[in-house]
Amino acid sequence: MIANFWWQTGEARKIHWLSWKRMCMPKAQGGLGFCDLQVFNLAMLAKQVWRIISFPDRLLSRILRARYFPDGKVLSATCGRNPSYTWRSMHAAIGIVRRGFQWRISSGCSV
Repeated sequence: MIANFWWQTGEARKIHWLSWKRMCMPKAQGGLGFCDLQVFNLAMLAKQVWRIISFPDRLLSRILRARYFPDGKVLSATCGRNPSYTWRSMHAAIGIVRRGFQWRISSGCSV
């Protein structure tokens, strides 16, 4: 749909001179530097998962925890039966957060 926006004029169908993959490549590599919207969406969903981990007492965190991960471990939560669109979307990003998750030990007093 976005490619059509860039290449189509009026009602006439035009040739797509570049593939979407090439349009999303950085300009330095010969692309047009467009943002890959699917990757961007997953990044924003992963940010919401991170906010659930960082702020467990916020309203959204408490609601989702009560329904989908009552043990309090969002990283090991399953999608569950009949999940909401919000949880299905956020559950798709849990793997991204899990891959980037790491323990950080500073003074040795806490982890």
